[in-house]
Amino acid sequence: MRPPARRRKHTPINSRRRVRAILVMTVVVFSLFAGQLVRIQGLDAAAVAAEALDQRNRTEVLPALRGQIVDSEGVILAQSIERRIVTVDQTAVPEYKRRVDGVRTTVGVDGAVQDLAPLLGMSQSKLRQELTGTARYRIIAKNVSVPTWRRISALGIPGIYSERTAERDYPQSTTAASLVGWTYADGTAGGGVELMLDEVLQGTNGSAKYETSPNGRIIPSGRQVVEPARNGRKVELTINSAIQWYAQNALAQGIKRVGGQSGTALVQHARTGELLAVASYPSYDPNRIGSVKGSLDNLAFSQIIEPGSTNKIITMAAALQEGVVTPDQPVVVPNRLPRADQRFKDSSDHPTLFLTAGGVLSKSSNIGTILIGERMEPEVLEGWFRKFGMGSKTGVEFPNESPGLVTKADRMSGSQRYTVMYGQGMSVTSVQSSSAFQTIANGGVRVQPTLIKAVEGEDGVMVPAEKPKRTRVVDERVADQVMQMLEGAVSDQGSTTLAQIPGYRIAGKTGTAERYDDRLGRYSGKTASFIGMVPADDPQIVVTVIVEKPSILFYGGLIAAPIFKDIATFSLAELGIPPTDVEAEPMQITLDGPPAKDDPRVLGAEYIP
Repeated sequence: MRPPARRRKHTPINSRRRVRAILVMTVVVFSLFAGQLVRIQGLDAAAVAAEALDQRNRTEVLPALRGQIVDSEGVILAQSIERRIVTVDQTAVPEYKRRVDGVRTTVGVDGAVQDLAPLLGMSQSKLRQELTGTARYRIIAKNVSVPTWRRISALGIPGIYSERTAERDYPQSTTAASLVGWTYADGTAGGGVELMLDEVLQGTNGSAKYETSPNGRIIPSGRQVVEPARNGRKVELTINSAIQWYAQNALAQGIKRVGGQSGTALVQHARTGELLAVASYPSYDPNRIGSVKGSLDNLAFSQIIEPGSTNKIITMAAALQEGVVTPDQPVVVPNRLPRADQRFKDSSDHPTLFLTAGGVLSKSSNIGTILIGERMEPEVLEGWFRKFGMGSKTGVEFPNESPGLVTKADRMSGSQRYTVMYGQGMSVTSVQSSSAFQTIANGGVRVQPTLIKAVEGEDGVMVPAEKPKRTRVVDERVADQVMQMLEGAVSDQGSTTLAQIPGYRIAGKTGTAERYDDRLGRYSGKTASFIGMVPADDPQIVVTVIVEKPSILFYGGLIAAPIFKDIATFSLAELGIPPTDVEAEPMQITLDGPPAKDDPRVLGAEYIP
């Protein structure tokens, strides 16, 4: 038999207690909601609103346009042009609608591809890949012009945006590339004036925040916060772009004609020290900097060379200023001159010559220069090289500028003590050489070379650069004497006639030097040069031409002098410098015969036959 079923014990339910519990729980829940509501709407209202706004905002960087670089006449050498980067939110493009047969129809990705491809210059298949997918951000085109972006924006394609950017443009291309410099793809300065005055040119980026709808479209009535960019400031150079263009091309043609490796050409104002042209070869296109190979430096500032005979003007000016020689002093020049551990010679063999001191410079005699230069102590001559600016930077503050190399007198070797007198055994830059001639052309006053004419101030007004330092190096009388000797150098009796310009008096000096090759660690090839001042009766410009390692000929009078003539002729016309109207005073270069051996003024008297 089954046991009797156990009867359950029933506990009476307290309905009032249950209601009270439910009520308490309800009050707690609503209190939590109320507290959260108070926090959101009261205490944290600003923060919550800001967070919501951030979710609807899109921030865009407004890049500052880099300042212009212009020449002395306002011709643009470098400028920044606004461009756009076109991006896409792929999830929004399928919503694209446009009118088809008068009816607003969803055309999606296919319609966007048809409308965008011609504007972006892309194939439809390529663009379709870029617009299809789930990516919220993707770049589809760079360097899009502002007018093109306006046409794209007018289409109203959802998810198609743009970001402002800037492209650096160099209208003169290769003409002044290594002088003006370049910028990298990210806008940072790479060299030249771009790097030299980067703080002035670069500007400060701005920003813009736009409130957008859920599909990414800007809400016209939404909140917009714009902090405008501050563009870079303009820089005005002393360069004359017409002379720069001509010098660059004349230099390139001249170097190619003789199979040269590299070279420089400068035009400097004789009175102000302003650099009107600084050409460097080989050049490159800064608009395509990514494909450039080789050095990007301007060789006039960075490359050091042994100047050769152009440096004889310093030895002569020093000797005249020190009073150890006079322009008409007799100098006997033998075919060989034993000094230290060498037998020195001139550029070619010759019988014993009977010259004046002025004739030594005019005919560019190494031996005659030694006979004059050795009348000064080595420390004295070294001091004169440094007074003319050798062995120190010019003060232009150009990137990678070299100070050159002048060995201290007490460290010179026996032969170097003599070779420096005619420009071997020391190294200078093209700008230093030009500055030495500018000193003579300016009556003995060296004016620090300048490249910057003015810089735009914060108020938009161009502020002239500080006046360059002026230093009296030699007396005006000495400078005039050297000028007269240099006129003789370009005469029919001098070292070259190929620099002569009809109607103008020219004072100049050739140079031919052994070329030291750092890569080979030895001398290899020649350096040919010519530096001239014109008009000689009232010098206005100094033109320097240097050609490195020519393979056809190598004398400065044959290679560099014709290039000088081309550049100087153009510069005279461009600057409106009138022809010479004063005849040159004749200067005695050679003696009528051997001077008397017992004449105490004669240098090299022991070599009189």
